[in-house]
Amino acid sequence: MIGFFDSGVGGLAIFKEVEKLLPSYSYLYLGDNARAPYGFHSPEVIYRFTLQGIRWLFKKGAKLVILACNTASAVALRRIQQEFLPQHFPERRVLGIIIPTAEEVVSLTKSKEIGILATQATVHSFAYPKEIAKLDSSIKTHQQACPLLVPIIEAGELEWEGLELAVKKYVNQLLEKSSKLDVAVLACTHYALIENIFKKFFPSSVAVFSQGPIVAQKLAIYLKAHPEIDSELKKEGERIFYTTEDSWRVRNLFHLFLERKDLDLKKVSLF
Repeated sequence: MIGFFDSGVGGLAIFKEVEKLLPSYSYLYLGDNARAPYGFHSPEVIYRFTLQGIRWLFKKGAKLVILACNTASAVALRRIQQEFLPQHFPERRVLGIIIPTAEEVVSLTKSKEIGILATQATVHSFAYPKEIAKLDSSIKTHQQACPLLVPIIEAGELEWEGLELAVKKYVNQLLEKSSKLDVAVLACTHYALIENIFKKFFPSSVAVFSQGPIVAQKLAIYLKAHPEIDSELKKEGERIFYTTEDSWRVRNLFHLFLERKDLDLKKVSLF
């Protein structure tokens, strides 16, 4: 099975795009909603929480896990790949969402200037500028934190006029940093739900991307290039969703992101 791990529900935006492109595979999704958001924790705590989630997904049969969380990908992924997996699960894989996103936008920019819209935690990690610089040191990366957006989205206020005002403010602040950028990345999984609002405030010369379609395409390429991993993955069309907190708030968020009325959400404990 393919597992998805996120601190909450934003990773469902990634899952939906992967499921759309690769419908035959079996999927497990685990959201650590009881301890979300991860961005306010120290790197050591984020690593420990992420490791608990990955261990649990492996125990449930996941052979490959997608860290569908920018914070976990930025803070914990490299250590998990370099230290944890070789020692404990050398035959299994954990992939993040930052590197595939960076690879895609680097290949698309012509002006060599890229904009990143993200949470404060992701911006302060400098994960995107670092990965983009590794791929092409001549590219300038301009970041803009958008602290108001996740709380508004999770409140379900997608039609509220205040949301548009907040998005407009952040887009304008990013554009003030560079008039040359031609690619903008919605580097928070929640922002996929309001991609259309972002696009309203960018000039037509700027291509705006959310992460889900990029990650889905990169995963399909990865599986084709690694048949030894692909052959180990179940392809029975299963969809199983888990959360560490089962409440009306969490259920509402799962329904908001997935738009499914028949959702069977199961509660588990990682600690």
